[in-house]
Amino acid sequence: MKKKIISLVLASLMAVAAFAGCSNSSSGSSETTTEAAKEKTKITFVLDWTPNTNHTGLYVAQEKGYFDEANLEVEIVQPPEDGAEALVGSGKAQFCVSFQDSMLPAIVGENAMPVEAVAALIQHNTSGILSRKGDGIDTPKGLEGKKYATWDLPIELATLKQVVTDDDGDFNKVELIPSTVTDEASALSTKSVDAIWVFYGWGAIATDLAGVATDYFAFKDINPVFDYYTPVVLGNTDWMKQNPDAAKAFLSALKMGYEYAIDNPDAAADILLKAVPELDEKLVKKSQSYLSTQYKAEVSQWGYIDAKRWNAFYNWINENKLCEDDIPENHGFTNEYLS
Repeated sequence: MKKKIISLVLASLMAVAAFAGCSNSSSGSSETTTEAAKEKTKITFVLDWTPNTNHTGLYVAQEKGYFDEANLEVEIVQPPEDGAEALVGSGKAQFCVSFQDSMLPAIVGENAMPVEAVAALIQHNTSGILSRKGDGIDTPKGLEGKKYATWDLPIELATLKQVVTDDDGDFNKVELIPSTVTDEASALSTKSVDAIWVFYGWGAIATDLAGVATDYFAFKDINPVFDYYTPVVLGNTDWMKQNPDAAKAFLSALKMGYEYAIDNPDAAADILLKAVPELDEKLVKKSQSYLSTQYKAEVSQWGYIDAKRWNAFYNWINENKLCEDDIPENHGFTNEYLS
């Protein structure tokens, strides 16, 4: 009888020990799994310039936790002197803000980098020419005999020449003034220049808030070939191919940020101002109200890039010999990672 009792006690103790061992093992495995789940994919996103309402959806996604929910750790950084594209092309960052016109050196020629546009931040080109009201520059032909502040870039000047010519004007009569205008209102009111290339959603609105009456025309309204994509999100092609799920998760979270900004422009403006308090509140609020109608415009899918419009602009560049190498059809962009 004693032997039986001893045997039962020993068996019970062994069972308890075995259960405890299983329990500890399971707990350890669970902790390991949790730690693995907590490990986020790190992404560096490079801006094109100082933060503004073009970038609001990015800051919304950060503030609202959309990146966190997608298991991503996103760092937003300012561009280096050699440009955001170089940082992404070298693999030191995964995404950046770029433009269809200025990204050309990064995607064609001997120095081409493994980068491509993966989303349109704004669906249409909202840039054009801003001038003092009443100076007669409400159309491109009006630039004849006037001072235009130029960056002296080949595509810039070819664009201007095209729209002036399309309006039966003489581009040779436009006075080109080398300039890097940072305050449109001051430049126009002091008459240091007569016309400036601006993005309506920032430069034109800032000038209006400063009390300077202006005229404006958009390039896309003069010639649809100039309804190209500006700005865009540029991604490192190699990284995205190796990390397709992370790339899709990033763009999905970013889309949520921009859709929030579309539906809640005032609240989105507050989020941008919280992240970048040095920005002018009135400018941000008014700009955000305008851009909320432009991020997606008439398309159903935020970020979508239309191949026909993309190719039309690059074909125009090919025809005007503005690039040493011909740009192939559908080159430099993909919709593959959009949700």
